[in-house]
Amino acid sequence: MVKFSELNISETTLKSVRRMGFEEATPIQEGTIRLGMEGKDIIGQAQTGTGKTTAFGIPLIEKIDTKDGNVQGLIIAPTRELAIQVSEELYRLGQDKNVRILSVYGGQEIGRQIRALKNRPQIIVGTPGRLLDHINRRTLKLDNVNTLILDEADEMLNMGFIEDIQTIMASVPETRQTLLFSATMPDAIRRIAEKFMKTPEIVKIKSKEMTVENIEQFYVKSVEREKFDVLSRLLNVQQPELAIIFGRTKRRVDELAKALNIRGYVAEGIHGDLSQAKRMSVLKQFKAGKVDILVATDVAARGLDISGVSHVYNFDIPQDPESYVHRIGRTGRAGKKGVAVTFVTPREMGYLSIVERTTKKKMEALVPPTADEAVLGQKRVAMEQLIEMTDKNNLGDYRDFATQMLEKHDAVDLIAAALKTLTKEPEDVPVSISEERPLPSRGGGGYKGKSGGSRSGSGGGYKGNRSSGSGRPASRGASSGASRRREGGSGGSGGGRPGRTRRHES
Repeated sequence: MVKFSELNISETTLKSVRRMGFEEATPIQEGTIRLGMEGKDIIGQAQTGTGKTTAFGIPLIEKIDTKDGNVQGLIIAPTRELAIQVSEELYRLGQDKNVRILSVYGGQEIGRQIRALKNRPQIIVGTPGRLLDHINRRTLKLDNVNTLILDEADEMLNMGFIEDIQTIMASVPETRQTLLFSATMPDAIRRIAEKFMKTPEIVKIKSKEMTVENIEQFYVKSVEREKFDVLSRLLNVQQPELAIIFGRTKRRVDELAKALNIRGYVAEGIHGDLSQAKRMSVLKQFKAGKVDILVATDVAARGLDISGVSHVYNFDIPQDPESYVHRIGRTGRAGKKGVAVTFVTPREMGYLSIVERTTKKKMEALVPPTADEAVLGQKRVAMEQLIEMTDKNNLGDYRDFATQMLEKHDAVDLIAAALKTLTKEPEDVPVSISEERPLPSRGGGGYKGKSGGSRSGSGGGYKGNRSSGSGRPASRGASSGASRRREGGSGGSGGGRPGRTRRHES
């Protein structure tokens, strides 16, 4: 892959890109940035989760004249959520250049937006209806727009915005540069391209780049209120080296991170409400192995380049299948195998079939481990720690104490006591996880109104190595102390991490 430093980006923008944790450009980013910087019109055919915002954001930010207070860039997005996401990412991309960005969308008080428009933003991100409203009120002037971007054009077509889009595009100077992004290319979108674009270059991401060959994929059918306990047991048995857990909302991420810490895991959460400094601090700790579990929203995890992630858990199934591909793509990197587990409520099973069609891979039903199996998993971790510490042969005067103890106690009893001391048995410490509504059923429970096949959720077998043996997944190293838990009980008061040769006093 090409590094961003090889794409002729200014040092100012490159500084922002590096701060965001981006190092290498995705295929859509490489193609769009190269052509966009040359001022060409572009049709980008790519799904969500391929890095589109940074792809069109970098050429846009580079083009902005910060001394000019007029609106120079306009981005049309289908939904309020996407408009907010895009504006947040553009803000981070343009932070070092001090580019002013404003998002406008329905549902927000228009008077507030009118006041914000008087602060002379240079980039506007908006939904079609609210943009038209401002244009008609003459509160938004587009005479100086030199870059127009349509994001998820096919989605806007599906939502009935095509006429609004044409009206907005006709209000922007013809001398502009136009970039259009769409996962599919229906005739109505092609006609827009023919009418409003000048010999556009096509950047197309092939579907094979959306496959996930090195990742074992499982699903767990579970009602909402039982998901966290099932997750805890999975972590105890599967012993991930590094894990990312995805939640649908910021509240979900905060509550999951807190609950995991209460149960003794070393977890941190990241989402869009955290400061950039805090997010970068958390990511640095995660990359260094000081945090075992990262809990994240899709937006916060976008573009992360983290090696060594062995497991991805979708605590909430994502709203679109491309986001699923993007999420689980955090594991199975550099030729290594990865494991992805997706929790699905009974009402969301239709979404599962659409995800499988996108990835071209059938997920296997995973039977959650029992409480006893979860305890067994922790006992195996304790045994590995003891063996690892013994193999390192760095015991010093502890041997003298051991000799004294052997004079009074049986050797098997002493080892059993050491294992019990090291084992953090799962606790039923109360945690608070707000229940999220299941995804809406769209004509049968699938994406875009497509219905998915029914499943009982009982097939397949639990892949957590129930059989005798090491009890470790293939992706886990022999000396790993993954899913390490804090010493000192459920409150996590101690800072030690079992598996790091830290001594425990009995």
